[in-house]
Amino acid sequence: MGGINGTALEGLRETLRGPVITAQDPGYDEARSIYNAMIDRHPAAFAQCVDVADVRAVLSFARDTGVELSVRGGGHSGPGLCLVDDGLVLDLSTMRGVHVDPRAGTAQVAGGAQLGDLDHAAHTFGLGVPAGIISMTGVGGLTLGGGHGYLTRKYGLTIDSLRSADVVLADGSFVTASEEEHPDLFWALRGGGGNFGVVTSFTFGLHPVDTVGVAVTAWPVDRTPEVLRWYREFLPAAPQDLYGFFTVFTIPPGPPFPEPIHGQKVCGVVWCYTGDLAGDRLEQALTAVDEPAPSAFHFTTPMPYPALQGMFDTLIPKGYQWYWRGDFFDTISDAAIEVHHKYGENLPTDLSLMHLYPVDAAAHQVGADDTAWAYRDAVWSGVIAGVDPDPANAELIRQWSVDYWTDLHPHSMGGSYINFLGEAESADRVRATYRGHYDRLAATKHTYDPDNFFHANQNIPPTAG
Repeated sequence: MGGINGTALEGLRETLRGPVITAQDPGYDEARSIYNAMIDRHPAAFAQCVDVADVRAVLSFARDTGVELSVRGGGHSGPGLCLVDDGLVLDLSTMRGVHVDPRAGTAQVAGGAQLGDLDHAAHTFGLGVPAGIISMTGVGGLTLGGGHGYLTRKYGLTIDSLRSADVVLADGSFVTASEEEHPDLFWALRGGGGNFGVVTSFTFGLHPVDTVGVAVTAWPVDRTPEVLRWYREFLPAAPQDLYGFFTVFTIPPGPPFPEPIHGQKVCGVVWCYTGDLAGDRLEQALTAVDEPAPSAFHFTTPMPYPALQGMFDTLIPKGYQWYWRGDFFDTISDAAIEVHHKYGENLPTDLSLMHLYPVDAAAHQVGADDTAWAYRDAVWSGVIAGVDPDPANAELIRQWSVDYWTDLHPHSMGGSYINFLGEAESADRVRATYRGHYDRLAATKHTYDPDNFFHANQNIPPTAG
């Protein structure tokens, strides 16, 4: 039972409604598996909570025993911060309920829910939240980091739709944070990561979204310079209904891609159009795609929004090796374009990639100090991800990602989306993520978690005294 006294653990089992899983239990290996298979940690126990009472009991147990604690939501954490060796995992993954109130235009989402749960529940009413591009992503981790996705140019960041959050604090007390109640905590939760408590429920304001226009455009990777010079001008000037993230990737073997281009390295843009789809409106919105260079592939189709959110799920499922690094960009300089071209032509594996996600338009309409997200002036949130199913390639994809990021970082704004920070990155990198908001976050941490009880995260230590 690792670092937890067996008798104490039996007491916890008797207290909780959810199960407590240890290495002696059949479900242990499944419990410790998360999206990124490069993470191989062995917690002493998982406490799978089913309600707030369970969460409070687990926190009380951790305080009383002094055991190392981590909090797991959807289990999508790239650096695996939701798991801790020889410690206790407060596991929310079975708390996945979503309640939509279509008249109020809100959704109450449990702390362990994934984006697919939220999208499914909201879509039946023609509603949604700007959040992510993979349906298996946890709502909790994504939201606490700020959150962006296909609807960000139209409706802002995920946190811009957050109305309130139910939180269990380090001392076991239960609070609701909103603009009216605990506004300092509410400010910090919107981008400050998992530093302040266990969020058991999020309430979002929903937005109209139903069937969207989807397009994928790909060019030969040697046309990356021309395409990026065009994209950096075209996308920020485009209407807010049009979203498109730039990527370098390898064409996968399967539809909608024709067989002659399978396995080719390309640069491309994945588009989402939320405007009127009558007639050929989607095609009209994308008439400029052949301006930089003739495309090797261009595909358009209407698609239900949840189907777009799940479009990449089978291509990059849970259980692959991942290593990622990120940065914000307010421009794509010519020097940065050279870096993208160099590493795009040398993708180490067929699934490795780079994405530049737009975080402009509606996301820029929120004040710079209104939330903990400190880069309202960023235009793109970039991520470099080495990906492969084979553990033998772990070092290969890690080194490619680190080298790519090292060459690109001087052309960035200096900080990263907190959810794109990798494992064991420095305290300076966390500070750079929050810029001038860091000291306010540290002071808020002191108010709500003065002993840094919640530290298995991209940590912001509390201000002393």
